[in-house]
Amino acid sequence: MLISLLYLSFLFFFSLATTFTMRKFAKKIGLVDKPNARKLHQGAIPLVGGVSICISIVYFLFNNPNILPNTELYVACILILVGIGVLDDKYEINFKLRFAVQAGLSIIMMVIGDIELNTIGDVLGSGDVVTLGWFGYLVTILAVVGAINAFNMVDGIDGLLGGLSIVTFGGLGIMLNFDGQSNLAYICLVLIITIIPYILLNLGAFGRKRKVFMGDAGSMLIGFTVIWLLLLSSQNGAKPPLRPVTALWLIAVPLMDMASIMIRRVRRGDSPFKPDREHLHHIFQRLGFSSTQTLIIICSIAALYAGVGIYAEMIGVPEYVMFYAFLVFFLIYLVLISNIWKITSTIRKYCSSPRGKQK
Repeated sequence: MLISLLYLSFLFFFSLATTFTMRKFAKKIGLVDKPNARKLHQGAIPLVGGVSICISIVYFLFNNPNILPNTELYVACILILVGIGVLDDKYEINFKLRFAVQAGLSIIMMVIGDIELNTIGDVLGSGDVVTLGWFGYLVTILAVVGAINAFNMVDGIDGLLGGLSIVTFGGLGIMLNFDGQSNLAYICLVLIITIIPYILLNLGAFGRKRKVFMGDAGSMLIGFTVIWLLLLSSQNGAKPPLRPVTALWLIAVPLMDMASIMIRRVRRGDSPFKPDREHLHHIFQRLGFSSTQTLIIICSIAALYAGVGIYAEMIGVPEYVMFYAFLVFFLIYLVLISNIWKITSTIRKYCSSPRGKQK
């Protein structure tokens, strides 16, 4: 136990030192994020959070090659993703190229690693497990690309991507530990430990001058790692530690935010990939909440969703109940977000009216 704590402490400081070192290198090569119409921060911020986390993960897996199935394949995939992410951070490459790389890696993951979404459980309530067959290949590609970009889209305010990833990895680690799969649970803990130094610098714990951002390299790394571990956990034999539907609850906030904003963009005739400032964190800020308050609120919502999923998994709530409940929550979320300004305007008018003040 003591040795494990010492090793985790070492990983924390290794990740912290790597981040400090990489931020200086990033400034020299111009790998920085500059403010514009959508990015309202001050000054040029090094985009090295993802690179530093990647280096720390690779270092850990190099010293523990047998702790994760298909370690070499996973490392190769994240190195490619982080490389593409760095190019995107510096040169803003076309999103179609990013999607092509992500889809290509998902195919490699299925062909070489035999990691795919081939069953979604008893989501219909018929008593039979729904298997996808050849359709599972397409669904896996969509799941990988979707997860990567869901986490990419939520990276809009300080600490949010790191906080949501910790909620997901923490929830998954709890489930894996509960099932006795200590190796995968330990990896989730390692991921959390290597992410915390980034969060500290991102939130300005060491001063505003030492601030760093995750960058697309980091968001793609986080999203890919999340879906890799979720597929490993939910497609692992006849009785996997994690039923596929539970995975939805562990990534509920990034998934709902991505799906709802794409639906809203298509409704108004825009491309679903057109950047804007209508994500959940933008809405909370426009409602008057500070960045810190928004961070706490969104991470709390994510933790609540994850907690519901974990509890339902542990007490054996039927999969179809969990699935339809998730859909109901998503529809409620979509309606609320789509009409948020009407709702808040009505509330403000009511509160400012004599009747509202009287109450």
